[in-house]
Amino acid sequence: MSRSLYWRLAGFYFFYFAYIGAFAPYFSLYLDALGYGAALIGLLLALPQAMRIVAAHLWAYLADRYRSRVRVTCLAGLVGTITFAGVFAGTQVAWLALCLALWSFFWSAALPLMETTTLDHLAGRSGYYGRIRLWGSIGFIVAVIGVGWLLDRSPIVVLLWILGATMVGILISTWTVPEPGLHEEEKHAAEPIRNVLRRADVIALIAACFMMAVAHGPYYTFFSLHLVAHGYSKTAIGWLWGVGVIAEIAVFAALPWLYRSFSAQRLLAASFVLAVLRFVLIAWFADVALVLFFAQLLHAATFGVFHSAALARVQEFFRGPNASRGQAVYSSLSFGLGGTLGGLGSGVAWERVGAGWTFSAAALCALLGLVLLAAVRPRRG
Repeated sequence: MSRSLYWRLAGFYFFYFAYIGAFAPYFSLYLDALGYGAALIGLLLALPQAMRIVAAHLWAYLADRYRSRVRVTCLAGLVGTITFAGVFAGTQVAWLALCLALWSFFWSAALPLMETTTLDHLAGRSGYYGRIRLWGSIGFIVAVIGVGWLLDRSPIVVLLWILGATMVGILISTWTVPEPGLHEEEKHAAEPIRNVLRRADVIALIAACFMMAVAHGPYYTFFSLHLVAHGYSKTAIGWLWGVGVIAEIAVFAALPWLYRSFSAQRLLAASFVLAVLRFVLIAWFADVALVLFFAQLLHAATFGVFHSAALARVQEFFRGPNASRGQAVYSSLSFGLGGTLGGLGSGVAWERVGAGWTFSAAALCALLGLVLLAAVRPRRG
């Protein structure tokens, strides 16, 4: 991979996860400032994940049909940015829900298609994915800390302008990435995707990833509000989010060594074990800053190691012409369906049983994911 291509891909990840770093911790605070309750916030924040369920498959089909993942990503992102501008026009629930649904529908093309593009450019060297992906973590931490500091000193509406700016950055960086060339295996017919989806090890993997996404529903929806309730400032909240991403950067840098030492399946299993521990600590020890700091360090495993290992397994199962649709299945059923149900369920649980038991339920979901992952012995090819 050339140095120029490395920086172009790094630019995409930087701006994409800077957007996530501004949206995930702080959009719930924006909705809270508008006076919406926990159940409604959970419903609204489930919409972006819900859009992935259907949209990811549409964008994958179009990308495979026209053999142009980058162009499809750019066109969808342009429309997504235009629809995002609607948030400046009103704050009514129905209007915000429509805007969220539309911009999420179009932006859901970006990550799965560009992940596939990145892995194709790497040509099977999955361990080196982390060296590019760590720039996404850097973008996230710059956004999460910077936005937290800014929101302590500025009106919450500033968040909307920051989100719009990151979308423009994603568009520009994506436009500079070249399409990868066809691999030899892509020139021949692939195994029908329905046959791949019937394999027991594939079903176990997707089901386990679904449970991990459900487990993260309370975290991405209510972690910031959980910290506010325990007296943390927005600046402190930004730093606590940032701690997790600093650890994530370290683990991405270490991925080549990890893949030489452990299989992707073992790394996945370890990430589920640590997710159980992490959510129990967040549930019951949020008042203890040192414990919360340690829990955030575990983000390196529950997101960094998990996502990289899951991507590697998906890439093994869905090869050649099935690559984009394989990423779409992973994205839609885990982050999409799992994230949607996790967000909706956490909103209801938050109001009925409180923060502690909601995060405890998240730990239970991670444990169920571990059981699913262990239930079937993986086979390659």
